[in-house]
Amino acid sequence: MKKYLAEGIGTMFLVILACGSAVLAGPVIGGYGVGVCFGLVLLCLCYCIGNISGCHVNPAVSFGMLLAGRMTGKDFVGYVIAQLIGAAIGAAFLYAFTELAPAFKFGGITEINGTVTGSIASNVLQPGATSGQALLAEVLLTFFFVLVILGATDEKKGFGKFAGMAIGLALGLVNIVGIPVDNCSVNPARSFGPAIFSQGAGAWSDFWIMVVGPLAGAAIAVLCWRALANTDKASVE
Repeated sequence: MKKYLAEGIGTMFLVILACGSAVLAGPVIGGYGVGVCFGLVLLCLCYCIGNISGCHVNPAVSFGMLLAGRMTGKDFVGYVIAQLIGAAIGAAFLYAFTELAPAFKFGGITEINGTVTGSIASNVLQPGATSGQALLAEVLLTFFFVLVILGATDEKKGFGKFAGMAIGLALGLVNIVGIPVDNCSVNPARSFGPAIFSQGAGAWSDFWIMVVGPLAGAAIAVLCWRALANTDKASVE
């Protein structure tokens, strides 16, 4: 139960602080700053709850760990439920911020032709982006992100206490690249929470991309890591 609680709390703070950086400080720090915040938040969480739950805070990461044989199906279901609940609670806090100070200059709002398609940093297509472009971005960015996690946390080939640094940097990098396309998901839970409270229809109409893309990217990452690990083992032998 502790690991599920850790995943819920961790995902809640990922949404409050990382998505919150766009909502509360986006107009000041810009997309690059928001990307850095995502990485820093995950870096902190890795060293806070990593020894309790592994700090997945992301259904795509848990899916990758399931496929890689590093967690059971029961734990996978429990992790995903906890992550979705945590993300929803985190997004509720962000929504409360917007309701408590309507005159505040909030970020994380997407407008296309003067119409709001998403708010509170929800994952929606940005102006000029297409569904195909966003889907490809989500697959490739999640592929990279989960591959880094698998390698950094591998029992034999990983980097121990330094794994959290690589994982945090990887999330920051993919967000810097992906934010201009669809606000960068690589995490279905991170997309789910803000979508619940987002203005405009974009968050739910584009939500499938934020599920299919990350899960596909995670599966590819597992296949790639297995190939790399087996090749490395064969070359040593």
